[in-house]
Amino acid sequence: MRQERVTVPETRYAKTSDGVHIAYQVIGDGPFDLVEVGGFVSHLEFAWEGVEYAHYLRRLAGFARLITFDKRGTGMSDPVPVHALPSLEQRMDDFRAVLDAVGSERAALFGESDGGQMAALFAATYPERTQALVTYGSYARLRSAPDFPLGQSDDFLEAFAIDMEDAWGDEIAEGSVWAVNATRDPRFRDWLGRWTRNCSSPGAAATMLRMSYDIDVREVLPAIRVPTLVLHRVDDPLIPVDHGRYFAAHIPGAKYVELPGDDRLVFAGDVDRLVDEIEEFLTGTRPEPEIDRVLRTVLFTDIVKSTERAVSMGDRRWHELLDAHDAVVRRELEHFRGQEVQTTGDGFLACFDGPARAIRCARAISDRSRTIGLEIRAGLHSGECETRSDGLAGVAVHIAARVAALAQAGEVLCSRTVTDLVAGSGIGFADRGVHSLKGVPGTWQTFAVEQA
Repeated sequence: MRQERVTVPETRYAKTSDGVHIAYQVIGDGPFDLVEVGGFVSHLEFAWEGVEYAHYLRRLAGFARLITFDKRGTGMSDPVPVHALPSLEQRMDDFRAVLDAVGSERAALFGESDGGQMAALFAATYPERTQALVTYGSYARLRSAPDFPLGQSDDFLEAFAIDMEDAWGDEIAEGSVWAVNATRDPRFRDWLGRWTRNCSSPGAAATMLRMSYDIDVREVLPAIRVPTLVLHRVDDPLIPVDHGRYFAAHIPGAKYVELPGDDRLVFAGDVDRLVDEIEEFLTGTRPEPEIDRVLRTVLFTDIVKSTERAVSMGDRRWHELLDAHDAVVRRELEHFRGQEVQTTGDGFLACFDGPARAIRCARAISDRSRTIGLEIRAGLHSGECETRSDGLAGVAVHIAARVAALAQAGEVLCSRTVTDLVAGSGIGFADRGVHSLKGVPGTWQTFAVEQA
């Protein structure tokens, strides 16, 4: 996925009828307004530091004027007392205040998780201001009841809230219920952990979660009279798919679409498939995928012990050093005709149409980085890639990332495929053995570049 260079939208504030300040952003200038009503926590500005989250927002803003906001008590909006649960009506007031602040008289609503409940209530209450309703991973009620066997027991829900509060701020575990597949990527896990810590404190997060336990919109659903699309991933590990089916079945005329996947978070997993459904529903057209399969040599770089260096240097000096590192990498990519695909915070993903130039570029980056006091590791693999308008995809990208993870400090590590393609180039290699690469079938022989 290409890391597009975008400016983080300006954050502004709307004031509710009870004096609470709600942070919001407006992205894009599409032909109609689309309001994203997020889940129980969010952070407007930190979201843009996540490659996946930024891509998700750009996709939505590609066909509408996107309006997004932090609910009260989370992100950049005013906090709430940790033991005071804002009502759904108060949350809806937040929503209305943002619409008024941006001058939106009528908008399509996209509610995720408990945000779907709020969006559903707004659509039923203010149909004249609602163009359409879309929900993802939402539910009518979480607690079980004699007339609602889909729900969870009080003991289960309270245990989940306690466990979440105790673990809040810790490193996100691989295979987390929030994003089973996406958290296999350590880069995503690291960003997701930092995102949650910026969204909310542990106590406030538990408060927001418990608030969602007490909301029941079953009686609201039949009153919705606007065009509605309900989306749910089939293997959602947190909110089973039966909740999505119930939600859609009780809204007159709702369209229901089940999506493959086991990532709970809306910005994780196959985001493009999900947004395609939304775009087609709201505009009547689905974008044609721009896919071109080509052979590329993929390069991943990563600064060794970046976290330790950041802690020891302090934020300002570390960011200055990162800027110098980024300038070094971009100079060498330009010199060796490489294409920057994305940055990863402390590293780069790039691709080349020639493996020898990719190797020489990686060595040059390593050497130049050392002159500014940094050690990097780099990994290379050549294979067929899908070049899309939104980045680079394919197994070759995953293999290059896994190879890079095996490299030692100062080392440029290549797959056997790369070494075979540069035979006769004068580049020397040292055998680094055969490895199993996580998530990739078979075993892979790797080689360190000794002479380039």
